[in-house]
Amino acid sequence: MNKSQKHVRDAGGASKFLYDYPRPALTVDCVVFGLDEGALKVLLVRRESEPFAGRWAIPGGFVNMDETVERAALRELAEETSLENVFLEQLYTFSRVDRDPRERVVSVAHYALVRLSDHRVKAATDAREASWFLADEVRGLAFDHDEILRVALERLRSKLTYKPIGFELLPSKFTLSDLQQLYETVLGKPLDKRNFRRKLLETNVLIALDERELGVAHRAAQLYRFDKRRYRELEREGRSLELP
Repeated sequence: MNKSQKHVRDAGGASKFLYDYPRPALTVDCVVFGLDEGALKVLLVRRESEPFAGRWAIPGGFVNMDETVERAALRELAEETSLENVFLEQLYTFSRVDRDPRERVVSVAHYALVRLSDHRVKAATDAREASWFLADEVRGLAFDHDEILRVALERLRSKLTYKPIGFELLPSKFTLSDLQQLYETVLGKPLDKRNFRRKLLETNVLIALDERELGVAHRAAQLYRFDKRRYRELEREGRSLELP
């Protein structure tokens, strides 16, 4: 047995080990992106308690002993913002020694993509307030959350070009103009309309619907939806979207 270990039995007689050396605490942070009126936004919470009371931060919290980091991320989102049933993916592990003034804390960050129209945000638990902000204009967050947000933006922009994660930000039915505006908004640059649509339609991951948009002053455009089955076929073939 290692000298740093102590072999004990709990009240039920089960054997377990206790360790003498210090261990870091584990947290999760969740960068939530949404598309609103042609702008990419991020969901932040205003902290209720110290440290950084009153400062805006990325939703998150400590991982319980009986849960995975994925389960903890979903729980914290629901507790602090009321968001549930969202697309969530692990981003990166942040472990700078001085990132939390309370103690040694390692955070497993995630990012989420939501349709704003599908979710009503409401602050709870240790969050005083929850609100959406323009993702590119956020500065001065608590802890190292400026860095976490920067890494999440880089991941989103990179992954958008080869994975269909952008569809998580759109309604289930959308126009090609809606889709191009999404890419231009997230990537922060204009795209050639003809080239973008040609590449997109060549992938065959869109299903053209016998429907057109309603309530528009201009000529109503055709609506489409994302074909998940076709995309899974592309993945099995080892192909990516290669957009824009």
